[in-house]
Amino acid sequence: MPDVSAGSAVPAAIAELTAEDAKLVTLARSARARVGAVEGAAVRDQDGRTYAAASVALPSLSITALQLAVASAAAAGASHLEAAAVVTEASTLDGAGHAAVRDLSDSAPVHVAAPDGSVLGTVTE
Repeated sequence: MPDVSAGSAVPAAIAELTAEDAKLVTLARSARARVGAVEGAAVRDQDGRTYAAASVALPSLSITALQLAVASAAAAGASHLEAAAVVTEASTLDGAGHAAVRDLSDSAPVHVAAPDGSVLGTVTE
């Protein structure tokens, strides 16, 4: 489970993100707030399309926001991700979400942000 405060993460301020990546953080925050979820996430595919999702915790189904955003992109035909963002209160990027992003891209940055939108770091591995 990548730690955004250690080796593979690069600290970044939202102002340092590209406009497209800052939009992912905004979409992730909105998805999280809309349903009061623990996490929100957003991804951008090879065509610039974005997919946002919130974490789901049902008795028969639990999926992280990042997994669901990646699944939505894949279900829409995405074959590659350019970038991802997850908004969470955790200090680490969840392993399952990270693995889902890596299924579609070896190098897409995953920006991890706090609920207020401040970027805690970017996982590039």
